[in-house]
Amino acid sequence: MPMYGGGYMVLDLRPLLRGETSRIDIDYYLTPEPIEGVTFDSDAHVKGYVTDNAGYMHLVLEAEVGYKGECARCLAPVTGTYRTVFERTVCEEKSLSEEKAKESEDDVYGDEYAVIKNGMLDIDEELREELLLGFPTRLLCSEDCPGLCPKCGKPKREGKCDCPEREIDPRLAVLKTLLRKDGGDGDGDGDGGAENS
Repeated sequence: MPMYGGGYMVLDLRPLLRGETSRIDIDYYLTPEPIEGVTFDSDAHVKGYVTDNAGYMHLVLEAEVGYKGECARCLAPVTGTYRTVFERTVCEEKSLSEEKAKESEDDVYGDEYAVIKNGMLDIDEELREELLLGFPTRLLCSEDCPGLCPKCGKPKREGKCDCPEREIDPRLAVLKTLLRKDGGDGDGDGDGGAENS
């Protein structure tokens, strides 16, 4: 039977190991690892099962959690629900140790097996890691979000602002001013010559 305690759970798989049942259902809430810039609405809801099919035990879990954050492009509020599926082959610690001795590989089993210790299965740490690694690195209000104006900070999706679209190279700004001045002086000289004649 599941042993649940406020944000974590340890599964008692002894009935499965003794052959008293072929399936144990799982339904609990897991406290996820904090992520910078993200607020979780609650603990992650975890549902799934462990099955025993002629000695082959398999774990399937689906976790989902609501979240709030900011769009990485326009800083608008973003809300959503993140879901992930977690699957492992389940085996007892003693049988895994025997396989490891035969294969002589230290880390090949880390992502394949969930290990039963003294009849108990604790997969919270692995599931938290799965949630953390799979969570989007950037939140977006929409895939085509145009972001903010780099000058005034107005969201581009709200329409055009008064900022010039093209930035003048500061090294050419003085030259542009001189050209305007020269052009104005030239027009004045021409008008004066016409009046004198």
